Amino acid sequence: MVKISALQHDPALHVPLRPGDPTPIQRNLNPSMHPFAKARERTRALNAAKLDKIFSKPFVDSLEGHIDAVEVLAKPLESLTTVASGSWDGGLILHNLHTRSEILKLPQAHKGKISGLCFADSKGSRLLSCGVDKHVRLWKVGTGDGEEELDSITTSQEPIRVFPWKTSFNSIDHHRSDPLFATASSTVQIWDETKSAPISNLTFPTSNETVSSVRFNLAEPSVLASVGSDRTFTLYDIRTGKAERRVVMQFRSNALSWSPTLPTMALLASEDHNLYTFDVRHLGSPVQIYKGHVAAVMSCDWAPTGVEFVSGGWDRTVRIWSSREAGGKEKGPGGREVVYHTKRMQRVTSTIYSSDARYILSGSDDGNVRIWKAKASDKLGVITGRERAAMEYRESLTKRWSVDKEVGRVMRTRHLPKAVYKASQLKTTMLDARRVKEERRRKHTRAGESKPVAEKKKVIVTEQS
Repeated sequence: MVKISALQHDPALHVPLRPGDPTPIQRNLNPSMHPFAKARERTRALNAAKLDKIFSKPFVDSLEGHIDAVEVLAKPLESLTTVASGSWDGGLILHNLHTRSEILKLPQAHKGKISGLCFADSKGSRLLSCGVDKHVRLWKVGTGDGEEELDSITTSQEPIRVFPWKTSFNSIDHHRSDPLFATASSTVQIWDETKSAPISNLTFPTSNETVSSVRFNLAEPSVLASVGSDRTFTLYDIRTGKAERRVVMQFRSNALSWSPTLPTMALLASEDHNLYTFDVRHLGSPVQIYKGHVAAVMSCDWAPTGVEFVSGGWDRTVRIWSSREAGGKEKGPGGREVVYHTKRMQRVTSTIYSSDARYILSGSDDGNVRIWKAKASDKLGVITGRERAAMEYRESLTKRWSVDKEVGRVMRTRHLPKAVYKASQLKTTMLDARRVKEERRRKHTRAGESKPVAEKKKVIVTEQS
């Protein structure tokens, strides 16, 4: 009997596993059989970079309702959909990001500008607001997550408690666990929700400043920091009831934010167009300087991941940065920051991340709260597994081929408003002229008399404790 040898193929290897899946294709992985693999991969990377630019539409929506400039934004820690905003006209609005509607609107929550907002609990059921009318008000609000009926929320137009004082307030922040909150005016004051007067005043012995912003540390809630009009950055401890350390900078800071993942890292938004990150254990110099704005930086906020942060300034732009301290990858094209702008948006006074780090909210002088995507080319809605795999593949391709000339050129391309672009050119020219002048002065002086000073060393004038 003749023995016949036959090739055996398993039919399961040649049919889709599930309905709708692509038909499996058998490939020979021998590199010698694919001489053009690298050329194909480069073409895919170039197409992926172009697709990323085509689908980069960061603006999502605008939340209206205010009739004056939006001064401050706040979000609860454990809610993805609730955001509160306060404006110069004294109006306070609680927004639902999911439905993009108003949960609660208080047209006259304060007489004059609302200068500070914060939620009194992680769920977002109580809200603290302060303003130039010398009052702090505690409101009962809903989270917008369906925990309370809308009718019962909208009828509560009166605050639960009112805390009057002698001077106007500039900022407010609540303790993570205790019923305590801190306010910023001519001094930093600690209040108890159950008492009508501050329980302690925190100030530096030689201080004569107006505190513009105050924030509790996220990991060690008894530690808080403030920035003031006399260019100071101060650390306090509510356990000792006094200021522990203070540094005087070259320019004043307008806002500060603590990192959610690095407890000792603080971010400062400065009047000199820069952002600074400080390690509070070593205040002699900033850890990093982030340059890009062409006007004063008015607000800053860390992403919940601690890898990125957002800033807004008087140059009418919102910028997203990658934190080099937290090991973040280069965020923008060519290692630069990502810039968001619109024709209608005016000076940006407040910026925050959403709790899931997918969206950014900005408040500006034109009275709108704008919603942006944290990643401009992200797709909104449901994403299937195949789509997610394709997106991750394209992202890895662009990172691998970013050193290629054409791919890098596409990735670096960005469009700025003409005013911002011209101001950036002028600023670069002025800084170059200053640098050349210092080099020539050092060149024509006696050797060793004037030594170059590192940029980080120029930021701090003095350190006090």
